[in-house]
Amino acid sequence: MPGYPMLTVDILIPYKEGITLIKRANPPYQNSYALPGGFVEYGERVTDAAVREAYEETGLEVEILKVTGVYSDPDRDPRGHVISVCYLSRPVGGELRGGSDAKEARVFELDELPELAFDHLQIIEDAMPILQSIIDEADCQN
Repeated sequence: MPGYPMLTVDILIPYKEGITLIKRANPPYQNSYALPGGFVEYGERVTDAAVREAYEETGLEVEILKVTGVYSDPDRDPRGHVISVCYLSRPVGGELRGGSDAKEARVFELDELPELAFDHLQIIEDAMPILQSIIDEADCQN
């Protein structure tokens, strides 16, 4: 690990009646559920990293809507000081499936979330009002 913070993205993808989570294939938190996301590559825009990671891990093509938070607690990731920019997105194509370093991708209702890796429960709780309104709006349209 370098001697400076590393940059990641986490993506909130409201889908159908819930939120899209992945089951991690690799440590840390192997076999735990988490938001889709990952490291920003050198020379890559943060928003492009979010779109790429969402597709690689979930099979969903997403449109980025807005930043919902920046999470920078030096202890949030056991690999070192990792700062995450969290984005709210919406699916615009693709088919839900696990891929890349995700064993599976699935949708959980907001009131039935499994135990989550990292600080991802906090990220979801911080975004809960907007997530709930998006899911409620989608329910009304169906």
